[in-house]
Amino acid sequence: MNSILSDRIINMEESATLAMAKKARELKSQGVDIISLSLGEPDFKTPKHIQEAAKDAIDEGKYFSYPPVAGYQDLREAIAKKLREENEISEAKAENIVVSTGAKHSIANVFMCMINEGDEVVIFSPYWVSYAEIIKLAGGVPVLIQGTLENNFKATAAQLEAAITPKTKGVIYSSPCNPTGSVFSKFELEAIANVVKKHENIMVIADEIYEKINFAGRNYSIGSFPGMFERTITVNGFSKGYAMTGWRVGYICAPVWMAKAVEKIQGQFTSGGTGIAQRAALAGISGDQTPTTEMANAYLRRRGLVLDLLRDIPGIKTHVPEGAFYFFPDVTAFFGKSAKGHDVKDADDLCLYLLAEAHVSLVTGAAFGAPDCIRLSYAASDEELVDALGRMKKALGELA
Repeated sequence: MNSILSDRIINMEESATLAMAKKARELKSQGVDIISLSLGEPDFKTPKHIQEAAKDAIDEGKYFSYPPVAGYQDLREAIAKKLREENEISEAKAENIVVSTGAKHSIANVFMCMINEGDEVVIFSPYWVSYAEIIKLAGGVPVLIQGTLENNFKATAAQLEAAITPKTKGVIYSSPCNPTGSVFSKFELEAIANVVKKHENIMVIADEIYEKINFAGRNYSIGSFPGMFERTITVNGFSKGYAMTGWRVGYICAPVWMAKAVEKIQGQFTSGGTGIAQRAALAGISGDQTPTTEMANAYLRRRGLVLDLLRDIPGIKTHVPEGAFYFFPDVTAFFGKSAKGHDVKDADDLCLYLLAEAHVSLVTGAAFGAPDCIRLSYAASDEELVDALGRMKKALGELA
């Protein structure tokens, strides 16, 4: 019955992170002791005051009907206040905010609103797996500019300038970055902004979903720079900083004309996000931030733990990530080697080898635009991390 399926779904790549997590779950169901370091999911529980806000919303019984398409007014006002005070996006108001079912939904909304067939979007690579597929689904053409390990995987403003053509409609990056953990400095973002401002029909999509997990100091938002508010769509949400992945609440801050367009398309596709989850999100953004700080501190400590363990594995090359909860090591030293019937030609093969022999689930860097690397999430307990890295060291040492 494949003839019934559309070309767009046949040609779409499956999310590599979700695919590897699925393989890990299948092996676990068979009784295999798998340690999964493949998903970008906090291992902490949602903070108690956020849980309680959801319970209160259920008890009140006022949030069972369809929410406003763009989100509850008080949540949008709280998000705008946060953006003004924390991100220095002084123009942010409730009318600029659209709340969606996760940041991925927010990004999909934006590209469906802005891309015509053949429009190009420049992606700072390595990049989050879904950017390119969403752009292609909307009829656009992804154009990758590649960061290198030597530059902490950060592509430059000069590369952006060289990639822009008359067909360029947008530029997208994440900072802190998934998958590399790299963070753009104020200087680097200013250089990017200066390039964009030369081209009046280009928008920046700034994915800041990991902003609360930033070890480099403060987080800079390109939408706060002079002349950039009308040129920027800031994407954020609650999944990483508030351990609310399953609650599915994300948002954009955009010029009013773009916010209205996103509200329009969301009204046809999904309507407003879940009412109870929005009440929980309001408690998260306006309530006690101590749990978020504690989680970030725990990730910083784990980063040090994993860095030491990775540096103890011959052949692994890594930078020191400045945010998020990932390492993105270069693993080319293992290409062309084999062990136990496994031939490792590339990062895909290496991940399958480590899953089969070390029982550790990782994700190939090819899915993120960097085929020489693998992504390792350290959103796991110390015990799991020590065990997983020990297993990896043993299995990698057997390759010859």
